[in-house]
Amino acid sequence: MSNMQLDTLRRIVQEINASVSLHDSLDIMVNHVAEAMHVDVCSIYLLDERNKRYVLMASKGLKPEAVGHVSLNIGEGLVGLVGQREEIVNLDNAPKHDRFAYLPETGEELFNSFLGVPVMYRRKVMGVLVVQNKEPQDFSEAAESFLVTLCAQLSGVIAHAHAVGNIDVFRKPTSGSTYKTFQGVSGAGGVALGRAIVLYPPADLTVIPDREAEDISEELELLDQAIASVRKEIQSLDEKMQDSLMSEERALFSVFLRMLDENALPSEIKDHIRAGSWAQGAVRKVIDKHIALFAQMEDDYLRERVSDLKDLGRRILACLQEADSSHRELSPDSILIGEEISTAALVELPVDNIAAIVTSEGAANSHMVIVARALGIPTVVGVTELPITTLDDIEMIVDAYQGRVFVNPPRRLRQRYKEVQKEEEQIAKDLKQYETKDAITPDGVSIPLFVNTGLMIDVVRGVQRGAKGVGLYRSEIPFMLRERFPGEEEQRAIYRQQLSHFANKPVIMRTLDIGADKDLPYFSIEEENSALGWRGLRFTLDHPEIFSAQIRAMLKASIGLNNLHILLPMVTSVSEVEEVLYLLERDWIAVQEEEQVKITRPKIGIMVEVPSVLFQISEFAELVDFFSVGSNDLTQYLLAVDRNNPHVANVYSHFHPSVLRALSRLVEDCHIHQKPVSVCGEMAGDPLSAILLMAMGFNTLSMSSSNILRVRKAICHVPMADAKQLLDNVLQMNNPLVIKSWLEHYFKTHGLADMVKSNRLVSA
Repeated sequence: MSNMQLDTLRRIVQEINASVSLHDSLDIMVNHVAEAMHVDVCSIYLLDERNKRYVLMASKGLKPEAVGHVSLNIGEGLVGLVGQREEIVNLDNAPKHDRFAYLPETGEELFNSFLGVPVMYRRKVMGVLVVQNKEPQDFSEAAESFLVTLCAQLSGVIAHAHAVGNIDVFRKPTSGSTYKTFQGVSGAGGVALGRAIVLYPPADLTVIPDREAEDISEELELLDQAIASVRKEIQSLDEKMQDSLMSEERALFSVFLRMLDENALPSEIKDHIRAGSWAQGAVRKVIDKHIALFAQMEDDYLRERVSDLKDLGRRILACLQEADSSHRELSPDSILIGEEISTAALVELPVDNIAAIVTSEGAANSHMVIVARALGIPTVVGVTELPITTLDDIEMIVDAYQGRVFVNPPRRLRQRYKEVQKEEEQIAKDLKQYETKDAITPDGVSIPLFVNTGLMIDVVRGVQRGAKGVGLYRSEIPFMLRERFPGEEEQRAIYRQQLSHFANKPVIMRTLDIGADKDLPYFSIEEENSALGWRGLRFTLDHPEIFSAQIRAMLKASIGLNNLHILLPMVTSVSEVEEVLYLLERDWIAVQEEEQVKITRPKIGIMVEVPSVLFQISEFAELVDFFSVGSNDLTQYLLAVDRNNPHVANVYSHFHPSVLRALSRLVEDCHIHQKPVSVCGEMAGDPLSAILLMAMGFNTLSMSSSNILRVRKAICHVPMADAKQLLDNVLQMNNPLVIKSWLEHYFKTHGLADMVKSNRLVSA
């Protein structure tokens, strides 16, 4: 692709991104492509799935009256051929092709050469882009490449237009109350009916939601105060830079001050406020409009001023947010919506009032989702097309079993989901009887169930639901909820609370595991590939002062209780464990001398989550007392799939044959060396996979408190003999979906249908 083509490509993409509607984007596309490629015709046909037709939506060169009216059946003509094959069709004499469809309304019989490119989004045909010339000729490979690149850009715009609730690309725009369905990834199961509350980070214009002003005069006053503050800021910057910048370089400050003049930006923003918008939303709308205008300008200097304009908008927004003390309180049916919601942001909120969580980013086993699961909050993540800014205070249904979100649902659907909620309540009521039962199979095999903790609510529910100990205490959560690293005494008090609640029962405390999707607000780790980066033990060994403070706090907390076990995360090699053992021995001796008391040396274990550990069990067994499988990360690394990436969520499955075979082999190796091995990842909390883990011979299973009763019920109903037969069967299978279906069939035919999520699905 030539530099000229790349320049044209960049300009077209910028204009498409800046356009305010899909129809504008399509018109921009056909006009620029026709001009850049010197072709007689450029047309875009979009697939109308409802009517199974390709509709001509924009054209440069065909008769204008044909646009919006001419259409082809899904398999008709050369357009239908491109869509059917899902590949490029390049012809020098199109009318002679047996699939050529003559459409007199377009006048296209005049054109001989034809190049059709499918517009694909996530393996799905969205439409077809066509260029045509009167003269017979083959289009070049460079021409094909140019159009393929543009179509890849256009596909996201089309998909977004289909997804946004107030746009229907084939019909007239409808009101914001349109019923719409969005698909994401199930994080924590359950269903919820409620109203959306958009959770947005400070000074981020892109996520400010549309919201009606409660008091227009108050919003106008807030805006005046914010504009005055920003004007002072800009004047101060101008004065500060007098000696550092030349006058022409400081001209931008003058431009900003003119834009902040009462008759410029503030006037436009006030018009939106008087029309009923709150101040923050009005700022977003006006800044977005001006950014779109700047982006379309031919002048490179002006186009590059977009970032400066964004900065001005953020400054106004920051002042408004600082003055805004009216952040709405959550009501009991609040559905939290956001691009991404951190663990810290979640637990700072009144969690009892959160009916569900929906995010446009993230994936099913992010740290926030794990915490939401522990709290029993239905969660759907990776809803990439979610129009967040339009959803504030909109009625919604969240089906976290299917990963589906319904916006402005019809009465019939609301009624059906209310019935599902009643069924859920009944299942929860039936499960209460298992709080006082032990997890013993019908043929007499006992399986100890432990709880994963991090928040105090996990501990309370774990004790209430009869957990035999803590299989994983996530010690990073207290670190995430502070504005600095907690001191040794602060940590000791927190750990003592955990250990005391499970006195006489083992408590396995994992050392600080930050990095990847577990950021500290005061110690952010920026990496291109954080999943394979500076995380877990790699971080703490590089900071022995942080590691030692934590170990000393754990040892002091265990005095008199003697139920502390220490678990090391993200272990990759034997040398790391040897280094830890040296530090631990040193701190163990030092703390006993300081406290003048004998402390039982805690048992030390490692997490099996990096695949390299699977092949060195014998060496690790000489150093540690136990093993614990972190199935979330082990699955991620074995399948080379980022568990926080919604685009590959369908690849991530703990029912994958390689995961099951690796775990089965691991148990054998650990037992050969007489070392206990447990699973503390989310795999243990799924009744279907828990039965397989039981059959493999794992000594304990540890899970979120919200899953203990479900897993206990499954164990009480499935004989070990059946579980082993199921395991033998699935280990011969090669497809995770088939494996899961096989297990679901067994559950449905053996009195455990209520444990199968698919039984609670609703078709919209």
